[in-house]
Amino acid sequence: MYTYIEIFVVLFSLVFLFCYSFHKKRGPWNNWPLIGVLPALLKNHHRIHDIIVEVMEKGSLTFVMKGPRFTNMKLLITADPANAQHILSKNFGNYPKGSKFKDIVEILGDGIFNVDSEMWKYHRKMAQFLLSHPQFKQFWVEKIWKKIETGLIPILDHVAKQGLEIELQDLFGRFTFDTISTVVLDYDPRTLCFDLPNFPVSKALHDGEEAIFYRHVVPACVWKFQKWLGIGTEKKYREASKIVDNFIYGCISRKREEMRKNSQSNACKVGPKLGVDLMTLYMDEIRDSGEIGSNPDKFLRDTVLSYFVAGKETTSAALCWFLYLLSKNPHVLAKIKEELDVSMAQAKDHHGDEKIIWDRYDILSRKFKEVGDKLIYFHAAICEALRLYPTVPFNAKTPIKPDTLPSGHKVDSSTQIIFSMYALGRMKSLWGEDSYEFKPERWILETRKFRYVPSYQFLAFNSGPRTCLGKNMSMTIMKAAVIAIISKYHIQPVRGHPIVPDVSLILHMRHGLKAQFVKDKGVLVVSNGFAELVARAVAVPAEPVAPIVLAVEPVEPVAQNLTGPIDSKSLPMSTGPLDNTCPQTPVALDPANPMCPSLGPPCSTNFLSRPTADTPSNWADSFYRWTVLS
Repeated sequence: MYTYIEIFVVLFSLVFLFCYSFHKKRGPWNNWPLIGVLPALLKNHHRIHDIIVEVMEKGSLTFVMKGPRFTNMKLLITADPANAQHILSKNFGNYPKGSKFKDIVEILGDGIFNVDSEMWKYHRKMAQFLLSHPQFKQFWVEKIWKKIETGLIPILDHVAKQGLEIELQDLFGRFTFDTISTVVLDYDPRTLCFDLPNFPVSKALHDGEEAIFYRHVVPACVWKFQKWLGIGTEKKYREASKIVDNFIYGCISRKREEMRKNSQSNACKVGPKLGVDLMTLYMDEIRDSGEIGSNPDKFLRDTVLSYFVAGKETTSAALCWFLYLLSKNPHVLAKIKEELDVSMAQAKDHHGDEKIIWDRYDILSRKFKEVGDKLIYFHAAICEALRLYPTVPFNAKTPIKPDTLPSGHKVDSSTQIIFSMYALGRMKSLWGEDSYEFKPERWILETRKFRYVPSYQFLAFNSGPRTCLGKNMSMTIMKAAVIAIISKYHIQPVRGHPIVPDVSLILHMRHGLKAQFVKDKGVLVVSNGFAELVARAVAVPAEPVAPIVLAVEPVEPVAQNLTGPIDSKSLPMSTGPLDNTCPQTPVALDPANPMCPSLGPPCSTNFLSRPTADTPSNWADSFYRWTVLS
């Protein structure tokens, strides 16, 4: 008769052999009997994005995950472009957001991301109309540049001057929060200032995103039980909702009061005119159409919050990943700067008595509309960053009727389909063997035109009827901020600081991005003659202690008397003194030279005056890139 020990050994061996063979057959992401993928999920939750990539690289672009049997949890994970096109476009009507999604993302209420059918059509129609409003577009572009000039640049100047480290994820979160709040609500909370004040609303939005992601990956019975008990992420979710509601409803009340006062002022023909922020435009449209019903404030709250979620967190995360990639790929950064230089040469300033334009940021902030669409490599680099680090790494869909996907998988209303945009951007079968490399060139044709990539292969801005309407605004915010930063500073990420993707609704960096900034004194582009070139060189260092030597090369269009790069010794001098304070100055500039005894602001200001009639015409319309060599 067998002893209990022998029976135990036999049973243990059988279980071990079964598990081993099951593991060898299925790979690292196993759907175990009874418990499904729960062990693998618990083991790999901290690197869920990368483990999905690994599973797909070893198998197919689509696989099934099952939860414990009692949960009835069935997930189909896919990074197949054909499946994406089928679900998001060709069979769009069979894949609404649905009640399950609305339960998970309940904080968004009846906003555009949560609703279907006629309500969704109304939201989208209104958003398309308002976002394309000429006055609104001019309004938000101006607000973006103003926040950069009054918020972002002063802080980075201070950080660079003091040699401080700064956490960029927090900084960009403040920048985008202030910007989106101003554009949507006509209210600037001024979180982007020197003391970096604590602002509960921003943290509440982040807590809400974490809770939403948690609801996506655990069985509904689990998070609903936590919600009933008021514990864990559900407790944070409830508190976050209250903070967000208080903020937005407060802004709605303030705006209504402003509109009431403005109406009275207009009757008396006094008082300022209201702006064209989204809140005002929506309120005007609601008043004129009368289509919203009995609770317009709830509609406004849900709409406004949707814009915040779409614009604030996604753009700040994208900025972090993009600047991180540029810091790790200096050759890409150099090409972007070169493209900016050429664009500036083509956007010369011809505005009479206006101030002289000196650097990339100054020119492009004023000429952004003219040159923004011409920055092909810059745009390609941003798309490449979004391919590798999509700000929304997942998208969930559930069919209302049984369907068969192009991959051959059968789905029904019990199946939750998860698109992994993170995996989609890294599949070698889609992007080549170098799919893990940051390579903007993959987006550019040999003709120097932008390469078309189907939206269902590049889902950073979704695809089909629900394609992101705020894409243009988001890209503009990113481009403007990056231009301001790379034109003025060198970025140096702190060594040893870990950079890993977070597990959340938005692809943040888990530990943020710590960096130092060094003021860039190396490359500027100037116009209207060599006199200003020399003057600017004098003005660059606050307290110069050594001669300043310049290396200058023409940037298109090339000066008439120059055929290629030249050194400072062969440069001609300006032919006429600009004023009595600072006469002609040689190219090799010695701060101690008595020819220019005053090196403070008066001298710099005088040098910034317009060139005289004696300035040679062949210099007047030329652009030059100069580099401080010593």
